[in-house]
Amino acid sequence: MTRYKLILEYDGTSYSGWQKQENAPTIQQTIEEAFKQFLGRSVEVVGSGRTDAGVHALGQVAHVDVEGEKWNCDTLMSATNHFLKNTGIAVVSIETTSDQFHARFDARERHYYYHILNRRAPLTWQRTQAWQVYQGLDCDAMTEAAVCLIGHHDFSSFRDSQCQSLSPVKTLNKITITRQKESLLVHVSARSFLHHQVRIMVGTLVEIGRGKWRSSYIQDILDAKDRRAAGPTAPAQGLYFERIDY
Repeated sequence: MTRYKLILEYDGTSYSGWQKQENAPTIQQTIEEAFKQFLGRSVEVVGSGRTDAGVHALGQVAHVDVEGEKWNCDTLMSATNHFLKNTGIAVVSIETTSDQFHARFDARERHYYYHILNRRAPLTWQRTQAWQVYQGLDCDAMTEAAVCLIGHHDFSSFRDSQCQSLSPVKTLNKITITRQKESLLVHVSARSFLHHQVRIMVGTLVEIGRGKWRSSYIQDILDAKDRRAAGPTAPAQGLYFERIDY
């Protein structure tokens, strides 16, 4: 038995998220089927974390155990990508790793970014790759508000009602907002996140950028510990799982 570490990239537009489901296409299932076509037997691909329907990834990490002969990593990657052709999923790299390595439990920090396109003209090829916000956004106000989210907090106000985490308390290590012409990129880093936490934070910051709330109101939202106090959940298509530190 050999354990392989995979780095994955995918366009989540056509998928119902990472985790296998009975009657919907998912990233995990599609990758497992590609391995089965090549190896002739079923394997389980264990991801570092779940992504929701429509969310993309540049550096998702997973591991897979393969019985029998030890495969050359380049051969295994090429074969798997052959069977992933036209799926919107690619294995960027494969390497052998210790049997003790676990893609999910060994992660020290997860990095995401959210892409907002702040323009009036309709989106074309980017319509499934970003959230279009028509109104002007005050990036400085959004940045000022975002600083309040850094640190160890009860993020109940930024937690989806379906979240299964045992505690709403998380530590947000980083959040930055940068503007590049009409694009706003919100980068966030933490060991783990609540369900929809990043998307709710972004939706709330956009409300501040639009001028609905003052920057300091973000502290009131945190203190409320109530999902109804925060802004809307930003659409899935603007979110990218960027990378993971181990």
